[in-house]
Amino acid sequence: MSTATPIWQPSQSQIDASQMERFRHYVNDSLALTLSDYEQLHRWSTDHPDQFWQTFWQFAEVIGTPGQRLLLNGDKMPGARFFPDARLNFTENLLRYRDDRIALVFRDEAANRVALSYNELYHEVARLAHHLRHLGVVAGDRVAAFMPNRIETVVTMLAAASLGATFSSCSPDFGFNGVLDRFGQIQPKVLVAANGYRYNGKVIDCSDKIAQIADAIDSLQQVVVVPAFDAVAQVHHSLAIGWQQALDNPARSLSFTPLPFDHPLYVLYSSGTTGQPKCIVHGAGGTLLQHLKELRLHTDIQRHDVLFYFTTCGWMMWNWLVSGLATGATLVLYDGSPFAPGPEVLWQLAEQEEVSVFGTSAKYIAALEKAGYRPAEHHRLAQIKGLLSTGSPLAHEGFDFVYRHINPDLCLSSISGGTDIVSCFALGNPIKPVYRGQLQCPGLGMKVEVFNEQGQPLQQQKGELVCTAPFVSMPIGFWGDDDGSKYHNAYFDRFDNVWAHGDYAETTAEGGLIIHGRSDAVLNPGGVRIGTAEIYRQVEKVTAVQESLAIGQQWQDDVRVVLFVVLKPGSELTEALRQQIRTTIRANTTPRHVPAKIIQVQDLPKTLSGKLVELAVRKVIHGQAVTNTDALANPESLQQFEHLPDLQC
Repeated sequence: MSTATPIWQPSQSQIDASQMERFRHYVNDSLALTLSDYEQLHRWSTDHPDQFWQTFWQFAEVIGTPGQRLLLNGDKMPGARFFPDARLNFTENLLRYRDDRIALVFRDEAANRVALSYNELYHEVARLAHHLRHLGVVAGDRVAAFMPNRIETVVTMLAAASLGATFSSCSPDFGFNGVLDRFGQIQPKVLVAANGYRYNGKVIDCSDKIAQIADAIDSLQQVVVVPAFDAVAQVHHSLAIGWQQALDNPARSLSFTPLPFDHPLYVLYSSGTTGQPKCIVHGAGGTLLQHLKELRLHTDIQRHDVLFYFTTCGWMMWNWLVSGLATGATLVLYDGSPFAPGPEVLWQLAEQEEVSVFGTSAKYIAALEKAGYRPAEHHRLAQIKGLLSTGSPLAHEGFDFVYRHINPDLCLSSISGGTDIVSCFALGNPIKPVYRGQLQCPGLGMKVEVFNEQGQPLQQQKGELVCTAPFVSMPIGFWGDDDGSKYHNAYFDRFDNVWAHGDYAETTAEGGLIIHGRSDAVLNPGGVRIGTAEIYRQVEKVTAVQESLAIGQQWQDDVRVVLFVVLKPGSELTEALRQQIRTTIRANTTPRHVPAKIIQVQDLPKTLSGKLVELAVRKVIHGQAVTNTDALANPESLQQFEHLPDLQC
């Protein structure tokens, strides 16, 4: 029985107008069922995954033929195959609209703006696809993008996918070795790259790096250079041509190669912070169905909406955002820092572009709060009906901040999934209430449970987040993993025939989920498992602390909790501040959560998508090598953690 009070509740009119509610009625009418609420709809979707995905295919009017067989080996993970006889083309579904509604808007720090209609986007994709075909790009080839979040990146993906080529992207803040660790494994035939990008008020020249990459990857037949900045040097390489040169052809129409459901669409990469990144291959059909489900049902994106997500092309949320084209909505792309020239930049964008669904990270919301910036005091934001947060767990105080200082009447969706599934296990829901600190629900078709270490289901207790039935967006496998052993070991080695995702979580009485951090970063003092997010939530309440990172240090035959803190400018880690941090943690958690050591550092290591890298810090303080620092945005920060005197006593 739930005793929590919702922080937001949809009105009956909001519920009735939602696509989730329309889908529930569609299922009942189509299959003569009487599903009365989301819980029953979800149970049906996981008990009958073949019926669910077939019915959603029809509801979403997916372009393609599903075939007669819906699911093979439905009791096996890995091994299950959805729609084995289906034929479809990913790009054809994303370009179903070809009218004058704006499809893409590009904005950057310098207030530059470019817009493209659905009709213009279609013809731009047609011209690039014609060029790629002329180069000899065919189904199964790879096309890579070393690009900022620009319109040309979207055009490249759509052109490649129209031919059946597999697309892969890295953001331009990756170092040379980081790019080579990724693209070098998949051997692309074509590279599309921007000559520079803008971040924090500066233009960063990428021309030399592009030439280096072109020299290092033998498979490349051409490098198409996007002239993002006139002032940046040209790329001098025998394989390089300009973007406009590639589009300089009379192609008027686009042909769509029909492909199998599991045809490789994307290669995404694990963070690579503990070794060479894994190349995770995702299929076109599963990605399309899963994204359409999440965008239309769980986020309620409709044709009139404007969708924005703050992301780079090195994070799976870019792939998720771009699938929004299939809904006919307008997508807003942003390149730059979310705090340049100041904290107002994304909210000014949201107001000017009339963004109705705003996506960001929990870290960004926490940073806004720390900066004391209250968006609703400066901008008209009533049009925002949904706000999405991911990347790390959103603290309870983050929920309060959104409703107090952004918009009191929106569906705040803390969502969780990952690169591994190019989608989410837990999502928002426009027909359910929002509770502080909770992800609203498991996604339709996702049989999400929480297991203890023995593989037994837990209710409202902390444990391993797992999925106990196959789902459409499971990876096809890992690139180069011919026998499937690496894929199996990554997700199915822990529990037989069960996907173990690596998150530490618990279910709630309200039907939602709480994520307590990554399970490989779980602290274990005295044998008690503690999620790092439980500590971060409390530390965020301490005004002087900018951000923090907790690890477990092996100490005297046990584990002790060590907390590293970055303080706001002008603050000092006095004994009084240490005591305030400890008291705040103890008062709201347990004595086990209180760190044995609190140490000030200048910076914390993060991935290029902004996630804290707890494992790398733990390795450094235990004298172990961090083998792939190119995966970090700030690898130099690791040097602070070497030979710290405070850790020797």
